[in-house]
Amino acid sequence: MATSHLQPNSFETRQSPAVRLESQDWPRVEAELDRDGVAVLPELLTADECSGLAALYDEGRGGLFRSRVVMARHGFGQGEYKYFGYPLPGLLPDLRAGLYGRLAAIANRWASALGLEPHYPPSHAEYLRRCHAAGQTRATPLLLRYGAGDYNCLHQDLYGTMVFPLQVVVLLSAPGVAFDGGELVLTEQRPRMQSRPMVVPLRQGDAAVFAVSHRPVQGSRGFYRVNMRHGVSRIRSGTRSTLGLIFHDAA
Repeated sequence: MATSHLQPNSFETRQSPAVRLESQDWPRVEAELDRDGVAVLPELLTADECSGLAALYDEGRGGLFRSRVVMARHGFGQGEYKYFGYPLPGLLPDLRAGLYGRLAAIANRWASALGLEPHYPPSHAEYLRRCHAAGQTRATPLLLRYGAGDYNCLHQDLYGTMVFPLQVVVLLSAPGVAFDGGELVLTEQRPRMQSRPMVVPLRQGDAAVFAVSHRPVQGSRGFYRVNMRHGVSRIRSGTRSTLGLIFHDAA
C-alpha cells in the first residue's frame, strides 16, 4: 500500500487551520465551483488534526453528539454517522465559521445568477441566528465512519427551508493506508441531458467544497439551475472516516 502523503512539516507547529484556510487558492476554488460545482482545498487539516477528530467518534463524553444514524436502517447505504451537538468541540466552530466567511460571497452570487435575492450575511453567527429564528436549531456538523463493504447513496443534505448552497467534507483517513475504495462521487443533472458523474480524489486532510443541491450554469439564454447529488463509493477494505461541515442547522 502507498504511504500517507502527509509528511511531518511546518504546518504541524506553525500554521493553524485558519491560516491554512486563508492560504488556499480561492480564485481557483471559485472558478472550479462555477465550472463543476466542486473544488478541493488541499491539506486543510494536518494528519494529527485528522486523527484527533476521527477519534472523537468513539468518545463517550455526554453531549458531544446529539444523534447516531445507521444508514442501512433508512436506506441511505451502509455505514454510520453521528451529528455533533452544540457546543461544537475543538477547532470545529472556527473552521466552520471561517469556511462560511469565504463561501458566503459565492453563495450570494449564485443566488443572484438564479434570479433570487442574495440573503447570506458575511458572518456565520448571523446566518445561524436566522436559521434558529426559522426553527432550525440542531447542529449539522457530523462524523461519518465506513467499514469494508459500506457506501453512501447519492443524496442532498437538506434540513429545512434555510439551506446554504455549499458544504464541505474533509477526509480524515489516509487512502491506500487506512482504507481502499470509498471515493467521493457527485452527479450533476442538467435539463434534458443525462447525468454527469464526477469522482473527486482526496488525500488525508484534503477538503472538498461542493453544491448542496443545485447550482447555476451559464447557458445561451442566461443562467439555469442544475441539480447535484453526492455520495461515497463502496469501501473495498479498511475504515474511512470523514468530517462533514454543513452551514445551515436542522429543524
